Amino acid sequence: MKITIIDDYFDTVRTLPCFQKLAGHEVTVWNDHVQDIDALAARLRDTEALVLIRERTQIHERLLERLDALRLISQRSVYPHIDIEACTRRGVIVSSNMHAGSPCYAAAELTWGLIIAAMRRIPQQMAALRTGTWQIGVGNSLRGKTLGIYGYGRIGSTVAGYGRAFGMHVLVWGREASLERARRDGYAVARNKREFFASAEVISLHMRLVKETRGIVTR
Repeated sequence: MKITIIDDYFDTVRTLPCFQKLAGHEVTVWNDHVQDIDALAARLRDTEALVLIRERTQIHERLLERLDALRLISQRSVYPHIDIEACTRRGVIVSSNMHAGSPCYAAAELTWGLIIAAMRRIPQQMAALRTGTWQIGVGNSLRGKTLGIYGYGRIGSTVAGYGRAFGMHVLVWGREASLERARRDGYAVARNKREFFASAEVISLHMRLVKETRGIVTR
């Protein structure tokens, strides 16, 4: 089978143990990103199975109609960038592992890094240090402050755990189903959105930017 993996920026797929499962197949890995539909269609012309990395490339009908050999798209996690109806019409199977119950450590760790950097003003301190200035302030401690988690899903719940480990009071807001999960995990839940924003000193939003969530903070 002719398999194409696109948008593997840092050429990491080849280093994964699961890559060995593709032995015996004709595998092509692209490390750059192409947006031009003609260039993309040329790359994928003979592809039978397409492996996508997250949501970096839009797979729409104008592209699909030029990929006659395509039979399978493998996608990790959500797939708003794939025209599912067009795939169905053309007999292309879309396989996705939504892993709803699995934590997303990478995103949670990056989120926590941003929180620490903001509270301790690490970028500003580093910039000042490069100019020969030693310390421009003491920053703010996280311990004892209230961490507001808006959206208690895979990422939000993991960030909440980091907040608890750092001695923060965690307050959660979101959909009722996520609030119930937060209660079961032992976290405080705000009575309403107004209370959530009034109480939280650090706020971390965890939701996709789609039509339903656009402007959700100010609504």
